[in-house]
Amino acid sequence: MTAPSADHTNHPIGRISARRATPADGASVGEVHAASWAAAYAPLFPAEVAREGIESRLTRWHARIADGDGLIMLALVDDRPLAISWSEPSGTRAGFAEIHSFYTHPDGWGSGVSAALMTSTLEQLRADGFERVHLWTLRDTPQSRRFYTKVGFTETGATQTRDFGDGNPLPQVEYELVGKGGA
Repeated sequence: MTAPSADHTNHPIGRISARRATPADGASVGEVHAASWAAAYAPLFPAEVAREGIESRLTRWHARIADGDGLIMLALVDDRPLAISWSEPSGTRAGFAEIHSFYTHPDGWGSGVSAALMTSTLEQLRADGFERVHLWTLRDTPQSRRFYTKVGFTETGATQTRDFGDGNPLPQVEYELVGKGGA
């Protein structure tokens, strides 16, 4: 697979670019994931579970990138890492790619870096042969749900619960993108 790099140079906040993460990016990917998760999701959990969740997100990416575990993309604004995505072939829906993680550092919220990353992620998935993409997001996260709708995903109606380690499963909803505008 190639290492795409999208460059959106005329953005008011600075130059936005996106590319495949390299092993040297492990710490940056972890920092973006931990900061985003802490702001958006940690309040949903008891303090100890939130602390452990943040710590694990700081360190899990080094091995995942080094092992070539799926497509891991990094988006930057003026060379500062601010958004990440991780996707791979879906384990539950034949012919689909699944976006497992899509996170933007709070400093990048509203900047356009998320949309640029989604565009680059979908372009690379398309280049890898995927015309259909799905993802799961927490039901009670209106910001992420608005974003996925804005970039063309539609809710499928499927739901599931996921236990993040505190014994309290949280409801998730599925979104998909198929065909035009999709991967």
